Amino acid sequence: MKIGLSTYSLDGEISSGRMTLGEVLDWIAANGGDCAELVPFAYQFEENGVIDHERIRETVRRAKDAGVELVNYSVLADLCKTGEDFEREVQRLCMHVDIAAELGLPRMRHDVCAFRRPHGENTLKDFERWLPVIIEGAQRICAYGEKRGVMTMIENHGFFCNGMDRVERILDGVHSANYGLLLDTGNIVCVDEDPSVASQRLARRTAMVHLKDFYIRKRDPGDTTLFDCGGHWFRSSAGRFLRGAILAQGDLDIWEILGALKSAGYDGNIAIEFEGLEDAKYASLVSLQNARRIWEEV
Repeated sequence: MKIGLSTYSLDGEISSGRMTLGEVLDWIAANGGDCAELVPFAYQFEENGVIDHERIRETVRRAKDAGVELVNYSVLADLCKTGEDFEREVQRLCMHVDIAAELGLPRMRHDVCAFRRPHGENTLKDFERWLPVIIEGAQRICAYGEKRGVMTMIENHGFFCNGMDRVERILDGVHSANYGLLLDTGNIVCVDEDPSVASQRLARRTAMVHLKDFYIRKRDPGDTTLFDCGGHWFRSSAGRFLRGAILAQGDLDIWEILGALKSAGYDGNIAIEFEGLEDAKYASLVSLQNARRIWEEV
């Protein structure tokens, strides 16, 4: 089991030009991270469908030189489409499988729906309507991933394909040993479910973990948006107010969450995600230290 950081946690450093992706990998290794997840938001490995092979080679080299293992590649996606739009999205994600394979990554998480879907379109009726389409797309990408040696994964992300029951419906529908779950222990509160219960229930199906923390408030603290990953407050499905926090400094019980995973026998990789207001390098360092300490305590 390795504990590391998602490069998403330091996205602001990359997009501002203060750090390069290579420097982020160096930083993770220098600050106690065993592994890194690659999330191409502030950087890309392709442009307009053309893969940047040189950037991939450079990233692999920098990770190897730093001594940090690359363990996952996460991309946004939306399979809730029809006709040619659906086909284009499946083919685009197969291209990202090619990128993951070239990076030497064993896993790739791709979303199955837009995580910013309007709240009114996240109903159970909507989910049942799109479920067969989601399953078909995920099956095709999963089968392609198997040929390339890459396991594909769903993450409980956003408000539509999130929650224990919906995630398991998708996993059961795809029904492949090459399709797993990236369990985000923070995102589960976006749909007002208990992260410790989710960790216990879904551990056997989990191929990787995103570990994050949130502040949770029942009353409006101000500066609230509909949905925000940049540190401002946003609302859960039931209307609670959420904001990203440094791991173990927010309102989630990280001891109980990691204890549930450990007691269930989880021994896969853990990547920390930070999306709060604090300085990202400080927050990521404290989060890494807390994750390791708490895992040893529980």
